[in-house]
Amino acid sequence: MKISLKAAQASVFECDKRFRVLVAGRRFGKTYLAMVELIRAAWGPGRLVWYVGPSIKQAKRIFWKSLKKMTKEYWKSTPNESDLRIELVSGGTICLRGAENYHSLRGDGLDFVVLDEYASISRAAWTEVLRPALADRVGGALFIGTPQGFNHFHELVEKAEGQDDWQTFQFTTAEGGNVSPKELESAAHELDERTYLQEFEAKFSTLGVGRAYYAFDRAHNVHDFRFNPHLQLCWSLDFNMNPLCSVLAQVQEKGSIAVLEELILPDSNTAAACEEFLSRTERFPGRPLAVTVYGDSTGEQRRTSASRTDWQIVKDFFGRYPERFSATFRIPSANPPVKDRVNCVNARLRNHVGQYRVWVNPSCKALIKDFEQVCWKTDPHGNSLVELDHSDPMRTHVSDALGYLIAKVFPMSAQRGERSGPAIC
Repeated sequence: MKISLKAAQASVFECDKRFRVLVAGRRFGKTYLAMVELIRAAWGPGRLVWYVGPSIKQAKRIFWKSLKKMTKEYWKSTPNESDLRIELVSGGTICLRGAENYHSLRGDGLDFVVLDEYASISRAAWTEVLRPALADRVGGALFIGTPQGFNHFHELVEKAEGQDDWQTFQFTTAEGGNVSPKELESAAHELDERTYLQEFEAKFSTLGVGRAYYAFDRAHNVHDFRFNPHLQLCWSLDFNMNPLCSVLAQVQEKGSIAVLEELILPDSNTAAACEEFLSRTERFPGRPLAVTVYGDSTGEQRRTSASRTDWQIVKDFFGRYPERFSATFRIPSANPPVKDRVNCVNARLRNHVGQYRVWVNPSCKALIKDFEQVCWKTDPHGNSLVELDHSDPMRTHVSDALGYLIAKVFPMSAQRGERSGPAIC
């Protein structure tokens, strides 16, 4: 098999150290490199190599189809779809495994293992299971990942430096050569600074640790804005029942958002929120008043009345006031992942090039508190999780409401401009 690797990938592939650690930005070509590494390591009778992802579902989604395509002409037999195993004509075997139940991985002796997205894999999966599995065969390992705060992946990088059997590599997305400069420039405008540095520059930072909305700064994001009659009004709702929260905002030119008011209703319901909206908009000119409605997709299932969903209640409300409002609904079929939604908000609060594009009226005290106090939840070991800390019942809800609006209008865009990857000759 002839392969073609970019210079940065080749430097990892040609290194003869037993344990290698690759820290790289998104779209560097880590998956392709991992496949090449596994095929080389499995090319011999009786050799057993594993690709280990954070979960078996993720490993299969990211890796299985591509691995089968790359190895097809070297199959000894049809791949085992249930065990995610490929046996090669050389006598070696490649298996995909997930680290979510890492104790189940005990028993096999390994010649080589790739641990992909190691920042999302338990440290114990390596120390308690995979490292011992390499011992009798004196096997090697390749750790691959993008930084995720100063967690055990960062500790591994620090520990590896200076050890005889270890080598570390750190490359940006640009150095991988698979993403165009134009796309990187676009990403710098779309993403907040810390997300860009982590995801594209492969730099370790406190992203995902502590404050969720770390890009918020009172000095730059709090301003006294008034309703602009030349712009549509946006109403975005979170259907947590206590308190029931929503925001009134307007999307301005060049992608900035002005949050005019917050509606915080303890021990309330969706019908009461509609009446509060009616009262708050009395002074806004325009008949009918153009309103675009955003919010929590789960409102299609949740009910605060005996027979109607929350979104049915909102739609019925606007149906009763056709002379007052011209309403358009932009409700997603499913909510975006929490991390993506928070990243979207941070990117508006302050992006990588230093632009502030969310302005919060000083009267929105609960929203300001959310931005300053909402944190990521941590596990018993202090590791940050991809869910928000809800220990304070008053926190997260109004920022969630704004987040639904921002994530819908300014979603995390798919990576564009990626150049074709290395070819197999």
